[in-house]
Amino acid sequence: MKKWLVAAAAAVLLPLSAVASNFQVGKHYEVIAEQKTAKPEVKEYFSFFCGGCYAFEPIAQRLAQSLPDGVEFKKFHVDFIRAASPEIQNALARAYVVAKNLGKGDQVSTAIFNQIHRSRVPFRSEDDIRNLVLINDIDGETYDKAMRSFGVRGAVNQMMKEQQELSERRVLTGVPMLVVNGKYKILNESLNQRNMQQEMQQLVEYLLSKD
Repeated sequence: MKKWLVAAAAAVLLPLSAVASNFQVGKHYEVIAEQKTAKPEVKEYFSFFCGGCYAFEPIAQRLAQSLPDGVEFKKFHVDFIRAASPEIQNALARAYVVAKNLGKGDQVSTAIFNQIHRSRVPFRSEDDIRNLVLINDIDGETYDKAMRSFGVRGAVNQMMKEQQELSERRVLTGVPMLVVNGKYKILNESLNQRNMQQEMQQLVEYLLSKD
């Protein structure tokens, strides 16, 4: 019985190992830093106004849910897609941070994407954003206070700082973009579009285990 269990386990693990061994630097990922982050993380750079990011959002959410314990999934909004004013894009980024801090990041993110890309209703003011967030089970007073808070504004300023730095280094040239442990940039175009969810997860797990 024990021999059968070992053989069965090997049969399951072998395909994953074989796939991982096929991931190549320069083809499936790039090294963008010498040192990795102190804590394991997967970071997605995205824009609510990006059609590709809208299509990628379900994959990103499932990936975040499948990460090993102790690995944080972070979403950093960028503002170089000029589909709305800088003020609206900044407010959307803050609204997402507020929602995430309240445990409703995926819910609000999906609602924002759907309003822009499915309903095609533009956000013309911060009140438009507030109204959408509040119908997704977030208290108005809590939201208003958080939107003005130093912590939320600081988080969005950090997004802008990283966007500028990575853009200047020509690392951030489009979205969505995933970076693992601050060191490895995933090249999405190298993955099988028909099996992207599985391949993305395998590649992320492989990069998390490097070094």
